[in-house]
Amino acid sequence: MVKQFDRKLVLEDGAEYFGYGFGDRSDKVTEIVFHTSMVGYQEIISDPACTDQTVVMTYPLIGNYGIVEEDLETRTPTIAGLVVREYNDSPSNFRYTRTLAEIMEENRIAGIYGVDTRALTRSIRDFGSRKALITDITTTKEEALKILKETALPRDQVARVSCKKKWYSRTPNPRFNVVALDLGIKLSHVRALNQCGANVTVVPYNTPVEEIKKMKPDGIFLSDGPGNPEDAESAVELVKKLKGKVPVFGVGLGYQALCLAYGAKTYKLKFGHRGGNHPVRELETGKIDIVTQGHSYAVDADSLKETGLKVTGVNVLDNVIEGVESKKDRVFGVQYQPETTPDIKGGTGLFAKFVALMKEGKENA
Repeated sequence: MVKQFDRKLVLEDGAEYFGYGFGDRSDKVTEIVFHTSMVGYQEIISDPACTDQTVVMTYPLIGNYGIVEEDLETRTPTIAGLVVREYNDSPSNFRYTRTLAEIMEENRIAGIYGVDTRALTRSIRDFGSRKALITDITTTKEEALKILKETALPRDQVARVSCKKKWYSRTPNPRFNVVALDLGIKLSHVRALNQCGANVTVVPYNTPVEEIKKMKPDGIFLSDGPGNPEDAESAVELVKKLKGKVPVFGVGLGYQALCLAYGAKTYKLKFGHRGGNHPVRELETGKIDIVTQGHSYAVDADSLKETGLKVTGVNVLDNVIEGVESKKDRVFGVQYQPETTPDIKGGTGLFAKFVALMKEGKENA
């Protein structure tokens, strides 16, 4: 006997995709996007940059290695939904501690499997990211479209995912003191800063500049995070007041906020960049790096011309700006995710670059 569909996904244009539910069973109105990575669903569902989004995984088999607690990017995942072709609820992984469905149910993440994810991904590519509703199969199309029309997507994601008070991540024999502005920070980036020999103080997104100055940081790390960079006003003001006084390293949303602080503009991409195989050309060397990305917004190239920021990298596929720097101000940032196992001894990589700037600052102090 064929199992009957019990859940469905409805898009703003009225398109319906039918499947089976897993994880949380409540209705969810979200922005729908797709991600092309073949592995890493655990990191994706626990990435704060995915807050309030429903992510369609293009790789067909999801859940097969379960969830490993120590590999989560945040303690409380805030993604809204996950759409997959085939879900495996019997993980084969000696390290797994929970199934994907279990952590999704615990954190109210709606899931639907059995969907034609190829057709759905093509729709997102052709018509762009837009609102979608995950709901029960009994919800009529008319009811679903009414819900979608009447429900506005939130714009307070950074405020919700940022820590509410500062916390510390220390390392033996520290050489540097880094303040990380939490716009939706990934724990792997905190660990990478520790590996660089830095004690890290993670502070809320709206921490006053004067309070940060009292911590006497050797460097400022602007984390990635969710939402429209124009809504990250506190991070923009922070860069304006600290640029040229202390090294600043921005990633993802933090990079976008950095560019806004210098007078650049941002815009929303049609369907974003989400995957583990985006080619980025380093303009200084011509080298092409294959990087992981997960963002909806980009920096306008023309708006950078009078800012004093130099473009350091572009996406080979569509020429989106991927990195900028101001050597004079000891400020730089990238749109993509930097390596999380920094090669400090070899002196390569973005974290090593940050270390070099902090070392220079301490020597010249």
